[in-house]
Amino acid sequence: MPAATHRRMLVVAVGGGCGQDVLMGVDEVATGSRGRRLFSGRDRAVIAAASLSMLLVQMDWFALNLMLPVIARDFSTPTTDLQWLVSGYMLTLGALMITGGRAADVHGRRTVIVWGLTGFALVSVVCAAAQNELWLVVGRVVQGATAALIFPVAVAVVTAHFRDDRQGRAVGTVLAFSAIGTALGPFVGGAFAEHVSWRAVFLLNVPFCAVAAFLMLRFVTDTRDEEAGHGLDLPGAVTVAAGLTAIMIAVDQGGRWGWASPATLGCLVAGALLLVLFVVIERRTAEPLLDLSLLRNGPFVTVTLAGSVSNIVYCLVAVLSALYLQQARGLSPLDAGLIFLALSVGAGAASYWSGHLAHRWRPETLMAGGLVLSGLGLLVLTWTNPLALYTAVFAVVGVGLGFGWALTNVATQSYVPENRLAAASGLVLTSLVLLGAVAVAVAATVLEALSGSAERAASDGPAIEAVLRVAALLSLVGAAALLPLIRAGRRSPPRTTGTLPTP
Repeated sequence: MPAATHRRMLVVAVGGGCGQDVLMGVDEVATGSRGRRLFSGRDRAVIAAASLSMLLVQMDWFALNLMLPVIARDFSTPTTDLQWLVSGYMLTLGALMITGGRAADVHGRRTVIVWGLTGFALVSVVCAAAQNELWLVVGRVVQGATAALIFPVAVAVVTAHFRDDRQGRAVGTVLAFSAIGTALGPFVGGAFAEHVSWRAVFLLNVPFCAVAAFLMLRFVTDTRDEEAGHGLDLPGAVTVAAGLTAIMIAVDQGGRWGWASPATLGCLVAGALLLVLFVVIERRTAEPLLDLSLLRNGPFVTVTLAGSVSNIVYCLVAVLSALYLQQARGLSPLDAGLIFLALSVGAGAASYWSGHLAHRWRPETLMAGGLVLSGLGLLVLTWTNPLALYTAVFAVVGVGLGFGWALTNVATQSYVPENRLAAASGLVLTSLVLLGAVAVAVAATVLEALSGSAERAASDGPAIEAVLRVAALLSLVGAAALLPLIRAGRRSPPRTTGTLPTP
């Protein structure tokens, strides 16, 4: 998940030093082991502003998955057609995330994140007022762009404010609230969808944005990176997003238009040409969005793809299991949300422990183990009927997927020179989010083909289970791809710092 993915990377990048503080609350973190107050009132306000920002984005993404069937009923549209609410959001978030981070370095971190929070709130109101699925999809695509101004900047605000040994504790607290957002999202989405309205979930974003923006303006000093380049590479971001969108439209509509129809072929050709143009732009611009020369680094590419596979599988599980539990198994949105807590808590626990375990075992080994665990767990899940057992296996799948992508950033940075860590981190994060978006679109199309129609797809339990089994096999393939690196026995201790390198 695009939002989910970035948080887990940050957990690892912070390292084991602050891992013990991740589960500490603001009040507990505010005092040291001897009762010495570490944070002033202003310090706590800065932490609260960043924490609310991270919680907001995480909770919103995870809440939406549980609302898809309810939204589909309101708009009388097939649930699989609403995959754009997930993939469209991830598409703009992934394409603009690095640009948002660079804009914050150049124009001021407080300025950019306040604009992002303001835009997120306004677009949330627009989404809540949507009268049809096209209106809502467009709103979510724009909302992804505003999230790109929040998510990569929230932790940067904290690390810029704390320049001493308190930085790890402060970042740990922010990430703890991000984890809370991940856990609360399914419950909030299910509860509101069942007892209030799916529209109310979007409106819930508004007070969170208002409070976070107020704290930012009142207590945060605007900081910039004076050494940062001023190139934002908007052409690169636009072309990669447009190219992937054209291909995703062709995949999504190919069954209706005909796979050999001019419309489908036109979208595929346009998408391919735009992606070629993106490569040309990246090679010629002085400050590219992505450093594509890293793709010549075999071990780096292998680990990045393995981590992307894990995130792809997570996205598919999050979307398809929400459909399966509600429309195939007949659970209410709230009951489905409660079961989803097992997945998010399992993934959060794996993210927490991965930082500690990476000091004892190679991250590639841990990633491979997580991919195997999630693959086997997902296979078992597709043949599990009792809800109690389903919930337990769901948690195991979450743990495996959490290990699969939580350590991707650390593992890849062991294979790149010190002066290219930020570029490598940017490519990893973008790959995870964008490939996740494409996978959701492809899975929806495959599900419709297996079920025979878009109307039956979301309630066709065997078809959903078939797609999830393919995802499980993909997870096992990702683990197998890491075996040559593990066998090589290259010892690459993770580089852990107080912050994630700003791409």
